[in-house]
Amino acid sequence: MPYQPLAVSVEASDALILGPLVLLGLLYARRARTLAQGGHRVPGWRQACFYAGVVVIGAAVSSLGGTSEELLYAHMIEHLLLGDIAALLIVLGLTGPLLVPILRIRLFDRLRVLTHPAIALPLWVVDLYVWHLPVLYQAALRHPGVHGLQHAMFLAAGINMWMCLFGPLPTPSWFGNLGKLVYIVAVRLAGTVLGNIFLWSGTVFYPFYLHGDAAFHISPLADQNLAGAIMMIEESILTLGLFCWLFLRAARESEERQELLEFANARGLELTEARAARAVAAGSGPELRRRLEARSGAPERL
Repeated sequence: MPYQPLAVSVEASDALILGPLVLLGLLYARRARTLAQGGHRVPGWRQACFYAGVVVIGAAVSSLGGTSEELLYAHMIEHLLLGDIAALLIVLGLTGPLLVPILRIRLFDRLRVLTHPAIALPLWVVDLYVWHLPVLYQAALRHPGVHGLQHAMFLAAGINMWMCLFGPLPTPSWFGNLGKLVYIVAVRLAGTVLGNIFLWSGTVFYPFYLHGDAAFHISPLADQNLAGAIMMIEESILTLGLFCWLFLRAARESEERQELLEFANARGLELTEARAARAVAAGSGPELRRRLEARSGAPERL
């Protein structure tokens, strides 16, 4: 068996992620402080999510970097942490006011089109599958610069994918709870297919790992199958969590919509179910309630 080099060097690829990561954290903290001073404080749980995402990224590329160059399943864990978990936490940490300075830049404002569900999903799927092609995957293992680009693209595609579900940017009117359900199923199905390929394939996709597998006394196929199993487990847990979130969201929106309709009906105010549904879906239910109270001249809290 020809000797396969272990990790070429993870320092350069780590620097490509960790350097901008530190800068991003500092910029976030500065913007959050500015908003707080202006009376628009970013909720504490959102800040905690953002910083947790930063920590997950740093931990993934620094703690798993060396092992991920020797074992495929370790590399799979690293990619799942970056593209799924960290990306989700970053998006949960964002609010509209936080993004205002960025969206004032024309280039970034135009890039908002990429967050459209019909665009974000294909971009995420293409990014996921193309980077797992043997030629590109092993090129990333051999060249730190390519490795850094791979990590950055996994993270960026993940953030863009989650933005449709949890981000502060507007979404199409058809992207309601049913649209979100279809979106979640499509995303998880795409990941599950790739996980099954790794889990059940009898062909070794990445010969680069042969030396590392031998050093850790694990067969190349077992390493590859384990990587697929890890991906499947992570996908299943995440999907279950997303379904629970969507169910609770639908229940909450239904209750809020009904309260608005009952309030308007009790005051003799005109409010269609469609308008109430749009307001609740957009997160502006409380604002609509205040307008109704102003029109009725009799504020009341349910």
